[in-house]
Amino acid sequence: MTVTVPGPTLGVVGGGQLGRMLTEAAAPLGVDVVVLDPTPDSPAAPVARDQVVGDFDDPAAFRELASRVDALTFEIELADSTLLEAVADEFDLSVNPDPATLSMIEDKLVQKRTLREAGVPVPPFRRVDDAADLRDALAEFGSVMLKARTGGYDGRGNVPVTDPADAEDAMEAVGGPAMAETFVDFARELSVIAVQGEAETRTFPAGENVHENEILRETILPARTDAGVLARAEEVARDVLETLSGRGVFGIELFETPDGDISVNEIAPRPHNSGHWTIEGAQTSQFEQHVRAVLGWPLGSTRLRCPTVMANVLGTVEESKSARLSNVEAVLRDEDASLHWYGKDEVRPLRKMGHVTLTGEDETDASDLLAHARETRDSLRFE
Repeated sequence: MTVTVPGPTLGVVGGGQLGRMLTEAAAPLGVDVVVLDPTPDSPAAPVARDQVVGDFDDPAAFRELASRVDALTFEIELADSTLLEAVADEFDLSVNPDPATLSMIEDKLVQKRTLREAGVPVPPFRRVDDAADLRDALAEFGSVMLKARTGGYDGRGNVPVTDPADAEDAMEAVGGPAMAETFVDFARELSVIAVQGEAETRTFPAGENVHENEILRETILPARTDAGVLARAEEVARDVLETLSGRGVFGIELFETPDGDISVNEIAPRPHNSGHWTIEGAQTSQFEQHVRAVLGWPLGSTRLRCPTVMANVLGTVEESKSARLSNVEAVLRDEDASLHWYGKDEVRPLRKMGHVTLTGEDETDASDLLAHARETRDSLRFE
């Protein structure tokens, strides 16, 4: 490898907080980033080389982006996989992960079928097209989580259903074809950030995730479970990678049952919220790993540096308004804390506005660090 000035330019479909952190990680490597996003002055725009303003299915915007970069990737599943493939062919660019992988993952039913056929453990599920199908699923599984097949994230498109009388309302809530998955009696939720490079695969240590109302609140490292479970989680994550094509980072969400069994909840073909801890807590962040991987460069170490907890800063407001975060000095004065502010100018109820990471010493208890992280995060207020 040879360092040049200017270096390569990476095109990223999506200019949200993930695009922002990708751009921040690319800069020290000498990599420029151009993002595509429909929102002018997106969160990534202040740190990227430039932004193409356009929708995630806009052919002209995709062609403009492709004409200005040396490689393509994406940070949001709403990116049009067919357009990605088309412009990559037209401009002779690599695009990673493979658009076929994006197409498979973005349909939750296809995703689960692919995993099941590959022998990867998944909870029982079935296709649901209407209320009658949902009632059949309830008869088979009992309580279910009804999931929109496409477009759902951060709890949107997910509806828990226990009563057949609620079938019509639940189908209306998800707004289209769906998948019903049996409720899993899990002891905890885990996630593994896995990386597929040019000729190597690496996994970060499994993190323990705390959700509320289907939205991630905190991720804890090391996860508070035994070594056998962690080894199994990594094994399953590597099996998942065998079903995916293309280079990059993948967020693999898992369930751990009380018996220590592991099954796959969902996959994200991009850096993931549950991997934000890697910026301070790992030798190489998930964002730097993604840049390295999609460019075909050697991957970095995934070693855990120290006990780490990431706590999301969510919109604690009842209605949307201009974003004004106060008491920031309380976080900045905490010698164990790092603040990440995403630069979104509007705060909405439960919108992800930033995160706080707390790091400890080797002997720090994970539960104590979690309590510290929550106290620090909760000291922030939206005016």
